[in-house]
Amino acid sequence: MDWAGWAVFGLVATVALTAALITAQLAGLTRLDLPLVLGTMVTEDPDRARVVGFFIHLAAGQGFALGYATVFALLYRATWWIGGLLGALHVAIALTVLLPLLPGVHPRMASHRAGPASTAMLEPPGLFGLNYGIQTPAVAAVVHIIYGVVLGLLLAPR
Repeated sequence: MDWAGWAVFGLVATVALTAALITAQLAGLTRLDLPLVLGTMVTEDPDRARVVGFFIHLAAGQGFALGYATVFALLYRATWWIGGLLGALHVAIALTVLLPLLPGVHPRMASHRAGPASTAMLEPPGLFGLNYGIQTPAVAAVVHIIYGVVLGLLLAPR
């Protein structure tokens, strides 16, 4: 396993995921803006939040890349299809567990229980992120599978 390469490859995979997600946003397929969601945990200003959130997302991508590299090492192999399966598992946990819990810890995200008096600037994503568009689960799945495939290809022994 290329332990020295995981950081570089994690960055490459995270940039690929982010580029695919932004492309899907611009195409109108989803309203999910991960840099904005992450950045508004730190600041209220949406423009500043996107910049801060982008770097938070890159750091999180590095952490996940280390997890993927660890799994590859435990399996004694890295392939594009194992990476894709890990990406599918990753997005399944993100959409069913992490996103629905986010309103409980995000200071600027409404919850389903907050009601009309809420002054939150972001709506809750809901299960599978469906509040950000009906195609959001499919977009999230595709971009996370891309992330896994890229890591599987780049971390594969030569």
